Amino acid sequence: MKGIKIVVLAKQVPDTRNVGPDAMKADGTVNRSVLPAIFNPEDLNALEQALRIREQYEGSTVTVLTMGPGRAAEIIREGLYRGADDGVLLTDRAFAGSDTLATSYALTLAIRRLEPDLVLGGRQAIDGDTAQVGPQIAEKLGWPQVTYAEEMHFENDRLVIRRRLERGVETVSAPLPLVVTVNGTAPTCRYRNARLVMKYKYARTDTELQAENADYIAGSRPLVRIIEWGTEAVGADTEQLGLSGSPTKVKEIDNVILQSKEAKQLTASDRDIEALVRELLESHTIG
Repeated sequence: MKGIKIVVLAKQVPDTRNVGPDAMKADGTVNRSVLPAIFNPEDLNALEQALRIREQYEGSTVTVLTMGPGRAAEIIREGLYRGADDGVLLTDRAFAGSDTLATSYALTLAIRRLEPDLVLGGRQAIDGDTAQVGPQIAEKLGWPQVTYAEEMHFENDRLVIRRRLERGVETVSAPLPLVVTVNGTAPTCRYRNARLVMKYKYARTDTELQAENADYIAGSRPLVRIIEWGTEAVGADTEQLGLSGSPTKVKEIDNVILQSKEAKQLTASDRDIEALVRELLESHTIG
C-alpha cells in the first residue's frame, strides 16, 4: 500500500479535575483562561493509532490539526514530541464560542485543504462529552465513518477496525477516505521522544514569533514553523462560526457536590461477606 496521509484531530481542553466557580463566563461559554490546559486524552489515543499506521507503511505522514486560541499551538508541539510530522493551528477570533456544529464546519474546511486519506480523532473531548464533532465532520465531508475504535490495521486496502461497544466488541472494515473516532480504551499514546523534544521545542506559529519579537532565522536555533490558518485561509463563512453559528446554548451550570453516605466496615470473615452478599441481593443491587 502507498503512503497514507493521516490527519489527527486534537483539542486543547481545560483540565476538568480543577473546575471551580469561575469556570463559566456569563454568556455560558467556558472560561478557559482560569483553567489549566491539557491535551484531550482520547485524542492522544487517536494519535497513537496514527503513528502505528505510519510505522507500517513507508511514506505515510501524520499531521495534527487543532482549532483554538494561540496557546493551542502547545498541542501541536506535544504531538511533534510524540512523533507527528507536522501540525496546523486553526485560529481566529471568529472561531471563539463555537459549538460542535461550528467547530466541525471549520475543521472540515481545513481538512479539505489538507486532503488526507484518513482522519482520526478522539471519541469525545472532556470539556463537552458530546462525541459529535467527528461524526459531523464525516457527514460534511461525505465520507464513511467508524466510531468507538480500539484497534485498527489494513487488509487489502481496507481499514479493519475493532470497536469497543457497551456490550462487547465488533470488527468492521471500511475503505479510504475515512473518518474514525477512537476510544479511551485504545492503547495509550507513547511518551515524548527526547530527540524530538530537542528538535521541536522551538517550533512556533507566526503569531508566537511576533509576540516573542523573534524570527529564529539567525543563531543556533533551527527555524521550525507551525502552520497557522485563519478564516480566510480555509474560506470560512464567518456567519457559520462562533456564537452566531452555534445553535447550542448553555442555560445553566450546576456544581454537583458528592457527599458520603452511611459506611459499614467489614472483616474478611466468611460471616461478614455472606451477610453483605445477602444484603445486596435483598436490595436488588446485585442479582
